[in-house]
Amino acid sequence: MKVVFGADDENECTRAVIEHLRKVADLRVIDDLDRWPDFSREAGRAVASGEADYGVLMCWTGTGTSIAANKVPGVRAALAWEPWIARNARLWNDANVLALSLKRLAPDVAVECVTAFLETEREDPEETPNIDLIRDL
Repeated sequence: MKVVFGADDENECTRAVIEHLRKVADLRVIDDLDRWPDFSREAGRAVASGEADYGVLMCWTGTGTSIAANKVPGVRAALAWEPWIARNARLWNDANVLALSLKRLAPDVAVECVTAFLETEREDPEETPNIDLIRDL
């Protein structure tokens, strides 16, 4: 599995997520772009093109990175603050980018969100018609 990661700050939370991602994925860290719209666009393009399977983005709230990534056609970025949200963003919305707050999440919770997101491999078949509608927007 290939994952692209970007963050606009570094702290214990981002370091924990990167360390975890290095263990479970072929990780590309975007470290040459420090503004959240720029690295979010870059990660979104990598996911949309198939260069990466998933993206994980972190900014102070997670909101800005999710908004910016969702501007890239083919990206379905979801903001999560607990594993249940992350898992069901994949299951019910086929999200391909996870956005997290690097300021408000404890490192272990952020890692749990990433794990839940990446371990949910495919969407719920009952949601396929809704996901198809999203893809066509």
